[in-house]
Amino acid sequence: MSALLAEIERFYDAVPRQRADAEDHGPLTLFVRRGDGWPYYARPTLGHRGPLSAEHVAAVRARQRELSIPEAFEWVLETTPGLDAAAEATGLRVRRCPLLVLRGEPVQPALPKDISLSVITAHDPDLAAVQAVAHVAFSALSTAAGPAGPAERDAAAATLPAGYVAVWHASLVEGTMVHAAARGRGGALAGPLCAGSYQHAQDVAEIVGVGTLPAARRRGLAAAVTAVLARHALDAGIRTVFLSAQNDDVARVYERVGFRRVATACIAEPPEQEERVPGLEP
Repeated sequence: MSALLAEIERFYDAVPRQRADAEDHGPLTLFVRRGDGWPYYARPTLGHRGPLSAEHVAAVRARQRELSIPEAFEWVLETTPGLDAAAEATGLRVRRCPLLVLRGEPVQPALPKDISLSVITAHDPDLAAVQAVAHVAFSALSTAAGPAGPAERDAAAATLPAGYVAVWHASLVEGTMVHAAARGRGGALAGPLCAGSYQHAQDVAEIVGVGTLPAARRRGLAAAVTAVLARHALDAGIRTVFLSAQNDDVARVYERVGFRRVATACIAEPPEQEERVPGLEP
C-alpha cells in the first residue's frame, strides 16, 4: 500500500467516528450513526491484514438488517482487493468509482457573470436551499441537463427532515464540514444552483456531495465549487485533498480542476437498495 493510500485509509477510519459508534466485526468495522443524519456503512478494519471472506460480509449484512440500516460497504479497491469478490458472492452490487487526489494548486474556472461563489456559514439565509440542492441533483445522477431547477430545490427544502437540517447546521458550527455554493444572482436560475462540501481529519480533506441542479448544468458550476472547496482546504493547512467521482465523465470535471486519479473507490449494496452518494450528508 502506498503512503498516500495509507493516509486516506486512516482518514476513512477517523471521519465516521465523529458521529458514529464503531462495531468490530473482525476484518470489517461497522459504523452505526448516533442520532439523525445520513446512515454510515461498513469498511475494512484499519490495519487488518488477514483474509476477508463472503462469510464476513454476510455477518455484517445480518447486523445491518438487525439495526434497520442500509446494507452498505465502502472501501478502496487497491487497498482491500479481495472485498469486491466477497461482496459480490453475497449478492451485493459493487460500483467502482474513480478516486482522485489534488495535485498542485486548484484551477478556478471562469464563470458566467450572473453566478457568485461563496463558502457557507451557519447563518446563511439560504441554508435549507443549499442543502436541498444535493437532494435534487442526486435524484438525477447523470451529468446531463434537465428540467429540475429552483422550484424543485425550494420544494425539497421545505420538506427536509428536521434532524437532517440540524445535523447539517451543527457541522457548520462545529467546523467538521465546510460547505460552498454557486448561486444565480437573479432570473429563472436564482439562488443556490450547485453545492458541495468537504470533511476533514488528520490533515486530509475529502470533497463530497458536489451536485448541480439539472437545469443549471453545463455551466462549469461543479468544477467551480470543487475548486473553491479545494482552495479553502489548502488555506486551512490541509495537506491532502481527494474525492471520489461517480464515473469517468464526472472524473473529467474534477481533472480540469487539478485532480488526478490514483485509485478506485468501491461501494457495495443490494441491487434493490437506492444508490448511496457518499458524503451527501455530514
